[in-house]
Parts: sequence; structure tokens; C-alpha cells
Amino acid sequence: MLLIRKRKNDPYLQIALDLINISRAVQIAKEAVKGGVDWIEAGTPLIKSEGMNAVRELHKEFPHNTIVADMKTADGGSIEIEIAAKSGAKVVLMLGGSDNASVTEAVEAARKYGVMLGCDTIDIPPENLVQRALELEELGVDMICSHVGVDQQVIYGGEKTLEVAGILREKLSPTTWLAIAGGINSETAARAKEIGVDVIIVGGALYKSENPENTAQAIKKAIQQTKPVESKLFKKYDESHIREALEMVSCPNISDAMHRSGEMHGLKPVWIGTEEQQFKFVGPAVTVRAYNGDWSKPVEAIDEAKKGDVIVIDACEGKDAVWGELATWSCKTKGIAGVVIDGAVRDIDDIRKLKFPLYARHFTPTAGEPRGLGEINVNIECAGQQVNPGDWIVGDDSGVVVIPKEKAQEMANRAIDVLEKENRIREEIKRGSTLSETIYLKKWEKQK
Repeated sequence: MLLIRKRKNDPYLQIALDLINISRAVQIAKEAVKGGVDWIEAGTPLIKSEGMNAVRELHKEFPHNTIVADMKTADGGSIEIEIAAKSGAKVVLMLGGSDNASVTEAVEAARKYGVMLGCDTIDIPPENLVQRALELEELGVDMICSHVGVDQQVIYGGEKTLEVAGILREKLSPTTWLAIAGGINSETAARAKEIGVDVIIVGGALYKSENPENTAQAIKKAIQQTKPVESKLFKKYDESHIREALEMVSCPNISDAMHRSGEMHGLKPVWIGTEEQQFKFVGPAVTVRAYNGDWSKPVEAIDEAKKGDVIVIDACEGKDAVWGELATWSCKTKGIAGVVIDGAVRDIDDIRKLKFPLYARHFTPTAGEPRGLGEINVNIECAGQQVNPGDWIVGDDSGVVVIPKEKAQEMANRAIDVLEKENRIREEIKRGSTLSETIYLKKWEKQK
């Protein structure tokens, strides 16, 4: 017999602790529980990092809360459910795509040890999802966890999560529990309740929050009132809002999101930003292939560019200027976002007065001549990076990065994820920790 009963009204609120250090996980969970979290999940990364000790510690620290072990079991269903149950878990999650033999073994083990067995639908093909959920229900699984994974959330956001859960709720028996996970926050939790889910699982919105207690309170309020509450965390952005998303993050955030790729090398800004005026530009590339000192195509590109574009010029690292003050004035008047030159620029003092965002390889007083060579809006190589027309270019005081246009939405959302995680670490440092202590640096140094 299950030790947990369904609530008649509001669904349970569960925090997914997808961290890698148990001490940080406990600290965040304590704050979240104060805000109203009911169930506490040892996320898969935490279990892989800390083993069953993660479940034991959470059970010890939170004896009055239901502990969930997200084992993502694919094989050996019986033994993994057993060790999770003996470590203090009351709910154990396995992969819904597991073989029926493993699911059957897990069901028997769950009954033997008095825990609830949930099956996670992550990565089950959409065309098979309903059929598989019904099969799992028939096999005796207690709960279906409708889950859109972290990598998928980068593209789809929380809307996909709600859509999938709604379909499953209509098909499953009312007695089968339904949990929802994947990008849920205080703005989407109310809709999850309307769908009729039994457990609302919240990960990043809580463990990346600067104040998990306040965030949990906001999510609880949204659930209780069935009304969205504005989230302080960044939302996931679709393709039509790429610029808005990229303007929120730094080039270091983007570089981290792109696994330390995309940086243009050897360039320097004409001026440095201040508190009053930030040095930042974001926009799709208008590319120019030019030659040392030949400023005809760079200047003509201003006419081709639209407001908000970034002109990117491959001038073969030349030391004679292909750009100056008058071209900069033209850009400023037209609303061009910025200019990147793998070559030389002159009139530095005047451009600094204009506060126009411009990166170049060389500063020089020497002008070139307009010879009419080169091309506009062709694929170029600039400062060590391949740049195609329409690729997104972002520049700030740290440097310039290139994001391939086909990956722009994904990288913008990944960069926001990087920023959110940094904000949480920053908050822990402000409370008296150090960076090394917060991320357990010595523990995670590469073993020799």
C-alpha cells in the first residue's frame, strides 16, 4: 500500500535539486521548504555525484518531507528501487522508456518496500508517448512524470511541457498520478494545476533563484490562487526575441554557453564602457570582404545594412584604415548596432566622442583608397571565425563572439541559463562564502 495519498485540492510542489554538491543542495532546499515546497528530489546529477548519500542526507535533514530519488533507472529495476527506498526515498523515478521487464521488476520492488514508483517520459518519441504512458499504467506504475528535458527546454520552454502534460491527463486514469517537469515557474504553475497534475516539479526556477524561499512562495501562491505570478527569473526566448535575449547576457555568458567557442581574436574596442553608457552591441551580421586600405565596400555596406545590424569587415588584417569618423557618423545616423573590423580604423578620438561600438585590429592615422574591390554579404573569415550573413554578433568590453544564425535561439537561452546559475553563486558569495567554497573547487579538480 502506498504511503502517500493524493491531495484533494492543490498539487504537491516538488523541488528538483539538479546540483552536484549535497551541501549546496541542502542549503537551497532549506530555503525552498520555508517557502512551501512539499517534496524534495535528489536530482539525477546529485545522485550521480554523491551516490545514495544524497538521498540519505536529504532524508536526515527533512524527515517530514517526502524525498524523491530521480534514479532514471533503465535496467536493474529491482535493485535500484531497493537501494533508493532503503536510503530514505518515498518516491523513486525510473525511465519510462525502459524495457517492460525492468518496469515490472521495479513495480514489484516498489510494492515490497512501500514506495511510489514513477516513470519519466523524457525522450519518449511524441508519436509513442500516449501509448507508452498507458502501457506503463497497465504494468502497475503509480505515477507518470511528464517531462520535457533541460536541453529541450532551451528550445521549447515551458509551453511544450504544459502541452504534453495536458494530453496525458486526458488519457490516463484519474487514479494514476501525473507529475509535470520541465521549465515550470510561478508563471506556468497555475496552468499546470488547471491541467489536473498531482505533482508540480520545479528545478531551475528554484535552485538558480537568488532567494529560493521567496520564489517558492510565489509558485505556491500561483498554485493556490490558480493565477500566474510574475517570475523574476528569465524566461525562454523564441526565435522572434533573440535580440532581446542576447542583450541580457554578456559575451562571457555566451562563450560559456557555446563551450568556449565563437570568440573573435586579436581585436580591441575603440572605447570602454562606463556605468552611464555600456559598451554593447547585438545584431545580425552584414559581412564585407575587403582588402588593406580599400574602404569602398565597407562604406557601401552601410547602405546595405538595416537598423540594428552589425557590419563585419574582413580587411585581411591590413594596417591601412578602411574606416573612420565619417563612416561612423553614417552608421550612428542610420542606427547600425556596431562594427567589427579585422583591419585598421582611424579617427579614434572622434569615434570615442561618438560612443559608437567598434572593434578593430589596428588603430592608425593612415587612410587607404577606395579601389572598389571586395564583396558584401558573402561568407567571410574574420578574426579567426567563420562569419556568414545573418549570423548574430555580440560585443562588449570582454570581446566579440559570433553565433551561427541557425543556433542563435538555442545559444541565447543557454547563455541565460549560464547567467542564472552565476547569479545564484554570486548570491552565495555575498552571504559570506568564496567562489572556491561555493563550487567545491578542490573536490572537482581533475584526478591524476
